[in-house]
Amino acid sequence: MRAIAIVDGEHYPEVVRAALDELPYEFVAVRFVGGTEKLRGAPEYGVPVVDGVPDVDVAIDLTDERRPEVIADFLAAGISVVGADFRFDPPPLHEFELPSIAVIGTGKRVGKTAVTTHVARLLARDRSVVCVAMGRGGPTEPELVTTPPTIEELVARSRAGQHAASDYLELAVLAGVPTIGCRRAGGGIAGAPFVSNVLEGARLAASLDPDVVVFDGSGAAIPPVATTARVLIGREPFRERISDLVLDELVLRLTPTEPLEGRVAVFTAAPAVTDHLDADVVHVSHNLARRDLLREELERVDADTYLVELKAAAIDVVAEHALARGARIVIAGNEVVADGLDEVIIALVPQEARA
Repeated sequence: MRAIAIVDGEHYPEVVRAALDELPYEFVAVRFVGGTEKLRGAPEYGVPVVDGVPDVDVAIDLTDERRPEVIADFLAAGISVVGADFRFDPPPLHEFELPSIAVIGTGKRVGKTAVTTHVARLLARDRSVVCVAMGRGGPTEPELVTTPPTIEELVARSRAGQHAASDYLELAVLAGVPTIGCRRAGGGIAGAPFVSNVLEGARLAASLDPDVVVFDGSGAAIPPVATTARVLIGREPFRERISDLVLDELVLRLTPTEPLEGRVAVFTAAPAVTDHLDADVVHVSHNLARRDLLREELERVDADTYLVELKAAAIDVVAEHALARGARIVIAGNEVVADGLDEVIIALVPQEARA
């Protein structure tokens, strides 16, 4: 295998040269990443020193300190990085025949699904759009949702033992476009899901022949699809390199899907702007993802309307509590506030683009 070695000045060059001779690779270059302690002038490694990413099969890390920026360079080029006791592989991205855009994040609660909703609604103004979402609570087989589910339908799902606040259901409610729910388990450092049915979901989306497909990531996991474009929420070296747009300063404004009436209790999974709500807000909770604390505080809530994000325990805990008390339940979305965002998103997937 043609290889490049990642080296530093904390090793004597002769030690590195001996390692290059001993290891079972055809080394064609080295990439020097810093350090001077063991150097006496310009080091000589027997192969060229390069700055970029040459045409090789693998990168061998002979340093003692992982450098995320350097590893990201190789992974983004589709090259695995191997060390003494580790291996980082680029996530496999399968070809997809339709114009598409993926929204990915660096972890949970970064606003990813809010951005996916915004992207889907924006593109659906003049195109047919299908969303494909993967989640840790998604269905066994990809499920197509063609109409937004009601609160009653979500509660019925929950009582049947299903996760009724999965991202695909939230997208179906808020984006108003056909949405396909998928599942995934596990996620690698570079974003590959360990197990998923997203490829089956992608094939189902393609069978609908939409103008564009919007893929929604899950946590830091990346949909295993080679999309036309990719939007990243947050910053992380590898994900930045494979993305066309990076959003790291988002403002999310909680937005009810129906008018609010009477005393209002607000339930979100993460801090959100609520000062703008035209309502008598008597309670604000950020504990949707913490069922123990959520149940405790619900015992102290006295409200006419429960405004709730469709996440975590929104249905099995909050909606059930509200229904038992005869209160209204209103789903909340998050409006994305970012100047000039729409124009950039539209430019990512030209309307005439077809694979």
